[in-house]
Amino acid sequence: MSAELIDGAAIASQVLDEQKQRVAVLWRKKVRPGLAAILVGENPASEVYVRNKARACEEVGLHSELHRLPANCSESDVLALISRLNGNAQVHGILVQLPLPSHLDSERILQSVRPDKDIDGFSWHNLGALVAGNTRLAPCTPTGVMVMLDRVGIEIEGRNAVVIGRSVIVGKPMALMLIGRGATVTVCTSKTRDLREHTSRADILVVAVGKPGLVDGTMIKPGAVVFDVGINRMPDGKLAGDVDFASAREVASHITPVPGGVGRMTVAMLIANTVSAAERLIQPKS
Repeated sequence: MSAELIDGAAIASQVLDEQKQRVAVLWRKKVRPGLAAILVGENPASEVYVRNKARACEEVGLHSELHRLPANCSESDVLALISRLNGNAQVHGILVQLPLPSHLDSERILQSVRPDKDIDGFSWHNLGALVAGNTRLAPCTPTGVMVMLDRVGIEIEGRNAVVIGRSVIVGKPMALMLIGRGATVTVCTSKTRDLREHTSRADILVVAVGKPGLVDGTMIKPGAVVFDVGINRMPDGKLAGDVDFASAREVASHITPVPGGVGRMTVAMLIANTVSAAERLIQPKS
């Protein structure tokens, strides 16, 4: 058996096309969704991510602006910029590109973004809403995985799901979203004892720890659906995921490639969150 590839690029393209229609409605109501990205320093990977997000904004019809700060800027410089963007009516979404330089308090900076402009879904307000099942703006990568599951037609309710990774960016919200859809969820880490024991029971397996080749085909239940969220730059310059793709593909029923899988969906959901934030601006207050 060779697994069916889940084409993240194709699904992301569909999502972006849907955003164009939503943006057209907003334009007719004199609202143009705006996304402001903050880039501190000159991290090459961050440069690529921000460029991809700007390209997606242009494709959909969003206003996009990039604010660069030097790597040696002070925390007060970043907070002052966020304060200005919080008060800018033309900016509906604020993205603080991670990672930040080590001398900056990332948590404090992320929590300074207004919850209704927190399109990454990292604020305690939005994460709390996710826990309560009243999602407003949810983290983009796990949301993208959920969209992919639905678009491919994978049943979630009643299935055993294993998430490897506990970050607030992917692992924890991913588990919450799967629980919200009726899955039985186990959360593991790269340090989990007998990891194979858990992964071999998973109907849905999401791997997001940043360790290339952590999971191979011998650890996967035959017919499982595998989402590889890891993106690792190898010594030869090539990208690799957390899953050994060649062996996993021979066991799984569906699998995401790296690149071309979950990463493209993350950008698409960021755009979708920005559009949602703009739509809420014109909704009648209850």
